[in-house]
Amino acid sequence: MFRNMSADNKIPTDGGQSLGNNPFGALSGAGLPVAPQSTSQPAAKKETPARNRGRVDIKRATAGRGGKTVTLVTGFVGIGLPEKESLAKKMRNACGCGGTVKDGEIEIQGDQREKIAQILTEAGFRPVFAGG
Repeated sequence: MFRNMSADNKIPTDGGQSLGNNPFGALSGAGLPVAPQSTSQPAAKKETPARNRGRVDIKRATAGRGGKTVTLVTGFVGIGLPEKESLAKKMRNACGCGGTVKDGEIEIQGDQREKIAQILTEAGFRPVFAGG
């Protein structure tokens, strides 16, 4: 089953000489361009204001759902289905509940209007609470 290995056939595990060598140590910097020296301080990050992507309505609804409350986000203009699905995923993760995109609207289970409004504001939308 096991073969006896002689001491000559063993691979050293202590790192050995070969691991201590720098492969780039013999190279010289002659002929390489010199990096420009910058005397100015690094520019501070400029915070761009959130772009206004339009008004969206946030509604609470129970009709046709057996008395279960859902939060509807409607009124998206100019965004496609993939972006709606990614927004819905962010909302589901933040609220810890289920949800879907149906007929161009985002449905999130439960009354989650405050959390959803915060997510939409961060995405550049102007959320408005509509209905009851």
